[in-house]
Amino acid sequence: MTIEKGSPYGRPEPLSDRGVVVASDAEGRGALEAARREHRPFPPLGLLGGDLWRTLGGTSTDADRLWSSDAVTFRVDLGEVLLDGVLHLFVAHLVARNRWWTRVVAGMNAQWIGRWNAGPRAHPGDGLLDVSDARLPLDQVLAVRSRLAHGAHLPHPGILEHRAPAVQVELERPLPVWLDGQRRPPARTLAMRVQPDALTVTVS
Repeated sequence: MTIEKGSPYGRPEPLSDRGVVVASDAEGRGALEAARREHRPFPPLGLLGGDLWRTLGGTSTDADRLWSSDAVTFRVDLGEVLLDGVLHLFVAHLVARNRWWTRVVAGMNAQWIGRWNAGPRAHPGDGLLDVSDARLPLDQVLAVRSRLAHGAHLPHPGILEHRAPAVQVELERPLPVWLDGQRRPPARTLAMRVQPDALTVTVS
């Protein structure tokens, strides 16, 4: 279930004056990667879209509301991954997959990947990654994908689930990797972990 605004997780509070407003998970990741390269603290993020925004109950794409009484601020976890030894960040999810989706690894910090409820138990403030490690026959791929919108693809005998602060996956061969929807070069070793409560984000 998507986290509801006004629940015990999150507090009514506007975006900090130091905040960076972003319209997608990829833009948020970009702001954090820039801060890391420049050895600056991670800025607070004001979310106007994306899968983390949706998971946190965001409904408005009006930036002005991030500084209004409608704003809700959260402390959230940040995903990190070593792709063949090179460190990258992600705010919502990591997906490594082949062209046919018969081999997929998904590391979820948020609940959603677009219209898919890919991490129905994922919570961005629990200090855990929800990792699905899938090996599917081609004739089952469409059936699994048809259930993703409702989060009904799990359990499945071809999908191993892990909920842990850190997970390492050694792939049989390198696969392309998407971080918050942005494609990265293929990698074979995925060493994922979370930094608990590493970020402050605001939605409205």
